[in-house]
Amino acid sequence: MAIKAVHEIIQEISPHYAREKKPDSEHTLVYDSSSETLEPVYFFVIDLMENFGLEPVKLVDNFASSPGSGHFAEIGQRATIMQQQGAKILGDVNTVLRSVLNIIYDLKEFKIRLQYYDHLKAKDKGRAEAARLSLKQIWMDKVDVLKGNSGIKAMALGQAGFQTLLDAFLAVKDIKEADKLDLNDRVKRIVVPRIAEFSAWVIESEKELRKRYALEKNYLKSQVSSLKLYTRWAKPYLRAASQLQTKDFGRDPAMVNVFNTLLLELTILGKQKLKLKDLALEGELPSDYKNEKFTGKNIKRDYYSCILVDFRFRGIPQKAGQHYVFGGKAQITFRAYCLNDDEIAKLDQELDKSDLSVALDFVEGTTDESLKQIEEEINYFLEEKDSSEEEKSSDTSNPFLALLGFYNPKSEPKKESSGVSREIIVQKDSWLEGFHLRKLASEKAKETAFKLFDVYKKAHGMPSYT
Repeated sequence: MAIKAVHEIIQEISPHYAREKKPDSEHTLVYDSSSETLEPVYFFVIDLMENFGLEPVKLVDNFASSPGSGHFAEIGQRATIMQQQGAKILGDVNTVLRSVLNIIYDLKEFKIRLQYYDHLKAKDKGRAEAARLSLKQIWMDKVDVLKGNSGIKAMALGQAGFQTLLDAFLAVKDIKEADKLDLNDRVKRIVVPRIAEFSAWVIESEKELRKRYALEKNYLKSQVSSLKLYTRWAKPYLRAASQLQTKDFGRDPAMVNVFNTLLLELTILGKQKLKLKDLALEGELPSDYKNEKFTGKNIKRDYYSCILVDFRFRGIPQKAGQHYVFGGKAQITFRAYCLNDDEIAKLDQELDKSDLSVALDFVEGTTDESLKQIEEEINYFLEEKDSSEEEKSSDTSNPFLALLGFYNPKSEPKKESSGVSREIIVQKDSWLEGFHLRKLASEKAKETAFKLFDVYKKAHGMPSYT
């Protein structure tokens, strides 16, 4: 985002400045010295704003080097290293993410299989019988089929005299029912041991499947932790790579391809809240503002004296050891604004939509978004209770614990929906806000902007252009 765009946003979001089309005041300093560095100019203003209680925050940070300069080549190398490191870690992220997806699919299959064992113990006879038939089909397809021609399906479908074998196996529940079957001895001698094998397989396979299910859930938890760790490692490299990208200054005449030139744009916002009670005691506001009931009823928003400081540097990069120092021309502009809570929140929201946050959005998109797509399924398995814990929690047989409210369900706090933030609408000032608060905050902002301008000018003996 360019410096000019910040001021345009303020004029768009604030009804007051949309009408005025200019800041409350504006002062400019110009300092040109190729032998002295630019960093002291910047940090002196930052420290000065802190001394005035303005709490400075950086909004814009752009730079561009001429392609023929050594600074351009070195910054390009550093950006390439950051990109390569970030891309390498993102490759590991994709590998772990594929592993997480495969584990989720396996857990879903295990969950379906375990439902058969749960339904087998159900009181509903129809559900229990359906589960038993499903398990018998699985046993025949996975276990009995390994016997080849001796398998139940192979004998029933391919050998004479065993046509009733498959129906008999599916019909009986246990060995006692198999003994009572009205079948010939050849079929009965096969059905009885197979029913015994199936009954033993049901018990052992359930144990193994539940054990495997628990192990897979633990493995999923470790893989999700690894995924979050990798994404945490990737973010600094991707963010640094984006921050090292140069901005296109278009047809700016200061940017000559073969010159050794650097252009910098910085914007700092400092704000100071109006303290209504103190101002009323000092006589700058009517005495009604001393009463908290009056302000609480009539004043819904806080107002701030805001100073927007724009730096535009045209420097000459000079290598000093492992780093560069920049001497050149610095143009500093102090602008005074008065903004309320809604306007500041709206400004932050608009800046988040701008190219200022493109880098951060890219980082979040390549790391966090991949997890959000499967977050619900991951949480389902990681937060799932064991059947033993569910049985304990459902046991309400102890009357003494019931008297103490042990079995009463605990209400969990509602989680806020993680959707897109709502659009902020800035309302016009009320009469009290416009006539008293904005007017006073504007006067204080103009006074503070001039003080910053004047103190810096006197401290450095710089020529000024207002």
